[in-house]
Amino acid sequence: MSEVGSGVRKRIGFLSFGHWQPIPGSQVRTARDALVQSVELAVAAEELGVDGAYVRVHHFARQLASPFPLLAAMAARTSRIEIGTGVIDMRYENPLYMAEEAAATDLLSGGRLQLGISRGSPEPALRGSETFGYVPDEGRTDGDLAREHAASFLAAISGAAVARTDPRMSGGVAGRLAIQPQSPGLRDRIWWGSGTRATAVWTAQQGMNLMSSTLLTEDTGVPFDELQAEQISRYRAAWADAGWEREPRVSVSRSVMPITSDLDRQYFGSETGEDQVGYLEGARSRFGKSYAGEPDRLAEELAKDAAVADADTLLLTVPNMLGVEYNVHLLQTIVRHVAPAIGWTRSG
Repeated sequence: MSEVGSGVRKRIGFLSFGHWQPIPGSQVRTARDALVQSVELAVAAEELGVDGAYVRVHHFARQLASPFPLLAAMAARTSRIEIGTGVIDMRYENPLYMAEEAAATDLLSGGRLQLGISRGSPEPALRGSETFGYVPDEGRTDGDLAREHAASFLAAISGAAVARTDPRMSGGVAGRLAIQPQSPGLRDRIWWGSGTRATAVWTAQQGMNLMSSTLLTEDTGVPFDELQAEQISRYRAAWADAGWEREPRVSVSRSVMPITSDLDRQYFGSETGEDQVGYLEGARSRFGKSYAGEPDRLAEELAKDAAVADADTLLLTVPNMLGVEYNVHLLQTIVRHVAPAIGWTRSG
């Protein structure tokens, strides 16, 4: 087990994939529905005492894609809840423009931005980031491209000088300029979405918080939560070895569906509650199970989840297409009957 129990408060947040589809049963039929309802759910979650409102970012899909306008809207309607991403695919990003957007959003939120970034996940587009104009150099991979963009982004939000002054505009004085605006403290609130133990070690070495993925692109035969707990352990050891002064944050995501009504049972009564193992992009991968059942049983099962115990933040993936009212019902049940079992208490 980790050092999470030593004075670090457990946090819970929701993670929305932001799907929309005009299909029977969907309460989110258009892109506008997905955006507006994401803001409404953040407002309701804050009222419930939930700590974070996070959104997934996907391109070329009927899901949320451009996070900063949405996060700014969430910030404008809330005052306490953390707002964030899980995760932004850095292959697609202009890191300097992203640094401006992130700093502006963080300033508008009063320093509540928790920004998850990464290499991204499987997507419908074939080499979609190249369509955006970002092509890895000869002999480099997509992963290399994402890390290069991340390094430029981290430097920019840390105040690095990235452009030369124009002598015609500076009275002949030579110098270098940083991206503006800058938002103090933002660099400490960047997370890397990690799908392997090795990437978790690299994340610690870069001084980023760890956002452990909902799937791990490796499989050692142990249950998902134990493999994820090992990943977290290696991350914390690497963080200590790197000598960083601050305490890092670690999050894991889980699908938690308490069943308290016939409607809940209709939606989630058939969930198997087992890990899934398969091949993804040529690698044997392990996917975490969904938790569905009576609240008391879910509380007991989550309390035994090794990775949930080791992380300071639990992100609850929500079925956003069922609408705001239903998702508020789910979150309220979790807050009241499940989350206290993992050590969560409402802040304030």
